[in-house]
Amino acid sequence: MIKLLFLQSVGLLLALGAAYAQSQPMPDLIVDPKLLRENWIVRVEDFSPTACDTAAGGITPGEHAILRFSVSTPNIGDAPVVVGDPNVHIAENDGLFELAPCENEFHFRHYTQYDLVDPQTGFSWRSAKRGFCMEDNIKFQAGPGPNNTKPVFNNCGAPGVPGNQGISPGWADLYVWQLQGQYFVLDGGDGQPPVPPGGYIIRVTVNPGFVPTQGEICRFADPLHPTVCHQLPESDYENNMTQITVTVPDHPGKQAVGPLASQTTTP
Repeated sequence: MIKLLFLQSVGLLLALGAAYAQSQPMPDLIVDPKLLRENWIVRVEDFSPTACDTAAGGITPGEHAILRFSVSTPNIGDAPVVVGDPNVHIAENDGLFELAPCENEFHFRHYTQYDLVDPQTGFSWRSAKRGFCMEDNIKFQAGPGPNNTKPVFNNCGAPGVPGNQGISPGWADLYVWQLQGQYFVLDGGDGQPPVPPGGYIIRVTVNPGFVPTQGEICRFADPLHPTVCHQLPESDYENNMTQITVTVPDHPGKQAVGPLASQTTTP
């Protein structure tokens, strides 16, 4: 009887804690489907042996067919995503950032996940891209309070240089398609199987859930999936994924394919 009452009390406390958390202002990250749908391109690019993509990213030097795309991660919640100074997170070894020696910059761990999915087989190719700076880049929608009109987070920081990262309500962090790592390699040049011509799905997940490896820190547990963790707190982890359909052509060459094909096709 005593044990039953104890368990009931614990359950009540957990329920009250969850209800309290839901009543507090919280950020809520999504992936903008319209921007992703309108900003992709398949083309051939020449990768230099000295570029970080090849020197540290596992891509063989030379020409490769790639699928580039832009990603925007708006905060539609009623509180900011507050990250602050990456140097502090590195010093505290809290699992949020790691140092990328080639670029000499901080990279988020588990900030976004990019998958190119074959809808027939379910096989997935991964992009090696990792978020490196979370800022108020573009306005997405009206937000509550003073963050409605002015960006607050606009300082990436660097090793030894303080930064202030985050995303205000109504603002979005933008990774344009020309950036390093903002692509899938289609011809096997990154050690993954080549991508045959056909229709595919680009699936982008922000603040993705992950199962921690041994020694990896679980910063925020997923309330619906007990073994899953997230790097950032949100009011809703179930709306973090967006996907669009794309077409991979046979031998794209210098003639680019996709909504951005009208733009220059040279790197």
